[in-house]
Amino acid sequence: MEQITGLKAILHSKRANVYYLEKCRVLQKDGRVLYLTAEKNTNQYWNIPIANTTCLLLGTGTSVTQAAIRMLASAGVLVGFCGTGGTPLLMANEIEWLTPQSEYRPTEYVQCWMRMWFDEPTRLLAAKHFQQSRIDYLTSIWSKDRDLKTEGFYGDDVQLTYLINRYRQQINDAGNVGKLFQLEGNLTKQLYKFVASISRYGDFNRNRESVDSANSFLNHGNYLAYGLAATTLWTLGIPHGFAVMHGKTRRGALVFDVADLIKDALVLPWAFVCAKENATEQEFRQQCLQVFTRWSALDFMFNNVKEVALQYGAENSSWW
Repeated sequence: MEQITGLKAILHSKRANVYYLEKCRVLQKDGRVLYLTAEKNTNQYWNIPIANTTCLLLGTGTSVTQAAIRMLASAGVLVGFCGTGGTPLLMANEIEWLTPQSEYRPTEYVQCWMRMWFDEPTRLLAAKHFQQSRIDYLTSIWSKDRDLKTEGFYGDDVQLTYLINRYRQQINDAGNVGKLFQLEGNLTKQLYKFVASISRYGDFNRNRESVDSANSFLNHGNYLAYGLAATTLWTLGIPHGFAVMHGKTRRGALVFDVADLIKDALVLPWAFVCAKENATEQEFRQQCLQVFTRWSALDFMFNNVKEVALQYGAENSSWW
């Protein structure tokens, strides 16, 4: 019992690691979780620091033992099965998570979330809150990140400022979630065009099935963000199906809502920069994980979800 308690000593919001593994075996050995890779003449073991890991994505050619899953669960690590490069194995727009079965998670946030979610006008306010936070985070990061400035990305860029200010007004004017979702899609297209221009990538069309570097990197980086979002929601005890923006027919829709908080600010620019520089998939993944840590992406997700739950859930406490 002491071992399990020790594994949970690091708060999820402060954990640094997200792992994507392929063509290896994950197993438990000597009280540690390791992954085994097969080389030409030998096998090599690598340690996974599970107490400092938020989620583990298992790609093609992987297997995991029951003993390893038990230790991952005891440390509160979410496990997701996916295809090559983080793309889901069975469906193009959904990822399946194995969540640790701990009953000792807070109920405060899920109770507030339910109060908010079942009231449609309040749910719209929550969706607007997420969208405002999303663009606030983008302008803040692009104004501070020296590496992005070196690549030509500035938070006060005239064209970007125009796009952001117009979207802020449109958020306020949106009368329903459907309209807000449409406006969000238009902004995303404009951001793709803007980032492709700044990075001098050339013509770009977003296609999740495309094999060009920018599209592949966007898929990969987005699923890393989904891992952080799924971890946030599981830790706070909020079911993934109670989305405020994405369709209610998608079981993991709230994961997409929360991941959107950081995707534009962090994944989007580096996907194009790394594609232009012909980076490998591993180099891009390392870049994503570095900026996630540098700009406290997981903390930002936690703070926003808790803020939305407590602020808008409390407003509806009278009828609950």
